[in-house]
Amino acid sequence: MNSALALNGLCKDLKQKAVSTQTSACAEVSPLDRSVTCKLQGTARLPAFSEDGDYIIGGVFSIHYNMEMVKPNYTTMPEPLQCTGRIEPREVHLSRAMIFGIEEINNSTQLLPGVKLGYQIHDSCAEVPMAVKVAFQLTNGLDPVFYTGDNCSQSGIVMAVVGESGSTPSISMSRIIGSFNVPQVSHFATCACLSNKQQYPSFFRTIPSDQFQADALAKLVKQFGWTWIGAVRSDSDYGNNGMASFLDAANKEGICVEYSESFYRTQPRSRIQRVADVIRRSTAKVVVAFAAYGDMRILMEELSREPSPPRQWIGSEAWVTHPDMLKFTFCAGAIGFGIPRSVIPGLRDFLLDLSPTTVAASPVLTEFWEEAFNCSLEKSAAANKHLCDGSEDLKKLQSPYTDTSELRITNMVYKAVYAIAHAIHNAVCQATNSTIQCDKLSRIESKQVLTQLRQVQFSQNGYHVSFDANGDPAATYELVNWQKSNSGSLEFVTVGHYDASLPAGQEFLLNKNITWMEGRTQVPVSVCSDSCPPGTHKVLQKGKPTCCYDCILCPEGEISNETDSANCFLCPKEFWPNADRDTCFAKPLEFLSFSEVLGIILTTFSVGGAFLAVIVAIVFFHHRTSPIVRANNSELSFLLLFSLTLCFLCSLTFIGAPSEWSCMLRHTAFGITFVLCISCVLGKTIVVLMAFKATLPGSNIMKWFGPLQQRLTVVSFTLIQVLICTVWLVLSPPFPMKNLTTYKDRIILECALGSAVGFWAVLGYIGLLAVFCFVLAVLARKLPDNFNEGKFITFSMLIFCAVWITFIPAYVSSPGKFTVAVEIFAILASSFGLILCIFAPKCFIILFKPEKNTKKHLMNKNKN
Repeated sequence: MNSALALNGLCKDLKQKAVSTQTSACAEVSPLDRSVTCKLQGTARLPAFSEDGDYIIGGVFSIHYNMEMVKPNYTTMPEPLQCTGRIEPREVHLSRAMIFGIEEINNSTQLLPGVKLGYQIHDSCAEVPMAVKVAFQLTNGLDPVFYTGDNCSQSGIVMAVVGESGSTPSISMSRIIGSFNVPQVSHFATCACLSNKQQYPSFFRTIPSDQFQADALAKLVKQFGWTWIGAVRSDSDYGNNGMASFLDAANKEGICVEYSESFYRTQPRSRIQRVADVIRRSTAKVVVAFAAYGDMRILMEELSREPSPPRQWIGSEAWVTHPDMLKFTFCAGAIGFGIPRSVIPGLRDFLLDLSPTTVAASPVLTEFWEEAFNCSLEKSAAANKHLCDGSEDLKKLQSPYTDTSELRITNMVYKAVYAIAHAIHNAVCQATNSTIQCDKLSRIESKQVLTQLRQVQFSQNGYHVSFDANGDPAATYELVNWQKSNSGSLEFVTVGHYDASLPAGQEFLLNKNITWMEGRTQVPVSVCSDSCPPGTHKVLQKGKPTCCYDCILCPEGEISNETDSANCFLCPKEFWPNADRDTCFAKPLEFLSFSEVLGIILTTFSVGGAFLAVIVAIVFFHHRTSPIVRANNSELSFLLLFSLTLCFLCSLTFIGAPSEWSCMLRHTAFGITFVLCISCVLGKTIVVLMAFKATLPGSNIMKWFGPLQQRLTVVSFTLIQVLICTVWLVLSPPFPMKNLTTYKDRIILECALGSAVGFWAVLGYIGLLAVFCFVLAVLARKLPDNFNEGKFITFSMLIFCAVWITFIPAYVSSPGKFTVAVEIFAILASSFGLILCIFAPKCFIILFKPEKNTKKHLMNKNKN
């Protein structure tokens, strides 16, 4: 659609608002005259550089960074917009690089042979109003009246536009020239929003989108372990969109932001001061700056006025590779991503080839020359400038204009020019046999160039150029570090590369050492909270970001074996944490061992008791014919001593690691031997009672309690216990088990009862016999003192019952191996009670009072 016709409806509104923006207007001369005159509204602004040609390529650069503000009074036409402030040598350099590329193409025999490309390069002042004005002018041309006739057909439209340098002006331009299908190829507008083809269908760029850079910056911050950072950005589409993408990527990487401040170079100084104060007061040592060069320079100047704590600066490509930024030496160690360096043969000679005539003919070059050499080309020189005398030499000038050592963004301009040229070439040229024929008279439209630009693929000077569906190139960056040179000045040093096309985790390649802030060689630390060591876990601090936390020791039974663990986890059932709670080790196995002190003591008493019983048996056997032995039923006495020996020895089965056989043996052996023992005591008690009953006149009771009956009594009582144990072992025998519940930090090896009913049946039967025996012994308490058998049995059974009554609560409440110790203690205590109470007095008489070991003495009645 013709731009003049499209803007017809806007003419009236634009006149009423007195807008100085250049548009075209069509007005009817009279109702009868159908001829139409198309003319520009407002004053045309001359390009900074221009050259006529068969096809015109537009260019827009931020040669100045400020614009003179105009306040309309709405009564007169506002003054035309003007750029002010210091000229930017780097943007002049980029403008001239575009001219160099076009002239190189014009001299080529392979690309657009016989076709001359022209150019119109404008200064946008890096401001949206001027960028809009330039966009209208590029679509309309420079002629005040460009057509008269039946229709307004645009004749001065450019084929494509290179630029703008900034994202915000590029967005404004793209919305205008995109409506007319004019392709725009930017060399420095990186806002990810421009990849939206629905809003910006004609926008292309040779520099990667900020989406790639934002992801790369987040991965860079993550790689060096920084989780607590500050963030500053330009208050523009470039800064706001870029920082939003970075913050989103940083959040996914677990990075927290202490502050996020925006600013713009035209804002009041108080605003810039506030941002600088936030940086100074912050605890984050790392600052990520997603800002344009012009904005960043203003912030750095403010920071340089008052010293601040050292900060590690992480920069976006817009400023971190700008040569003018190196003067801020307090930023030494800064690191960021830059467009890969390149080499453009012949460019330096072209840049230095500025004759006085060429300079004088161009207002922009004149201003640049006068600022570079601080002289004036006019005779009416300013008071602080001398007249240029011709001795000025560009070769000796240290300026971003003459610097061709890296050519990062310059190559982006160079590739943009060639991309447009290839698109025009594909639209107007055809290969015939071995020659290329181009029709320079062909009036192609910008839409054709747009179509061809989408399909462009070529290599120039070894640099591949192509665009994806979003108009973006492949994303590759150099990792640039600000390091001090031998002379003490800062310089850019490439320390690595980043390629977004590589697999995850392999994008970074570091090939040189990095110098950090203040010249440090160690990576600075920037965290809100120190890392939590293994054995602890993170607990977030209330009301603070997720990177601010306290390190809390893992709960009992849990460990964490990683740094900064969010949670602790339980050890497996048979494992327990070490003291640092960072490793699970096997729980120690606990059982009553023969090698430990308690085990040794109990073993000693057990063996000692058995040995004592054997000695008593030997003494009794040696004095078996003596009255005291014969009077106390020697057969039952020897059987009792045998059973006591077994009782002492059965306690050994409770010591040592439980096994299937030991578990079954310890309880059954204990039950049977004790019943045998109590049966013998019971038999002796009955015999004592019956013996004195038999002395009564006419009593024949002893014939029912002779030796045979005594043996049968002992065997019968014992067989009942054997039967109980047999049923227990058959139905649900004891078995070894690992007790994991009594103690958390160790495993108790113990014998499970199998059937609790069987266990308590065994104990209950022993208790029943003991009580019965105790009752009978009490009945024999009035026997003659010299005999003492009934009295001693009473004492022994009293001790026996007291021990086992006490055993029950002690057994139930004792933990771990002490349960077994309590059971052994009860066995030994009751056994010692029996042997000492029953046999000790007799042994004493046999060994030390033989005069009392007589029948006469034993039969003597107590005088009392």
